[in-house]
Amino acid sequence: MHRMAPGAQAPGSGAAQAPAASAPPAAADPHHPGAAAPGTAGQSPSTIAFMAANEKMHRDMAITFTGDADRDFAASMIPHHEGAIAMARVQLAHGRDPAMRRLAEAVISAQESEIATLRAFLARPR
Repeated sequence: MHRMAPGAQAPGSGAAQAPAASAPPAAADPHHPGAAAPGTAGQSPSTIAFMAANEKMHRDMAITFTGDADRDFAASMIPHHEGAIAMARVQLAHGRDPAMRRLAEAVISAQESEIATLRAFLARPR
């Protein structure tokens, strides 16, 4: 029996595809750091943006598991890597340390490459 995470998509619904455009989550959008979500009063713009990125990543990782470890790994890692990219972008928008900024840039490059590899794998016929 396959387990499905709460809120996961039904089989064949494109869970591993790029997320569809949707309304922004309740937390702030990293591109609009002034848009605070409920319960974020007094938190820095970077904290709000990190929280939004983390919330989206975890929500998007709630895929439908197929029992195929290779495909489930690939489908789970895409939103995980997208989350890493979102967090790196928050760092670039708000961070000041040159070493951390270089690391954020390297994370974006590496994760984009890995996402392309994972999507190519999922596009292959079974």
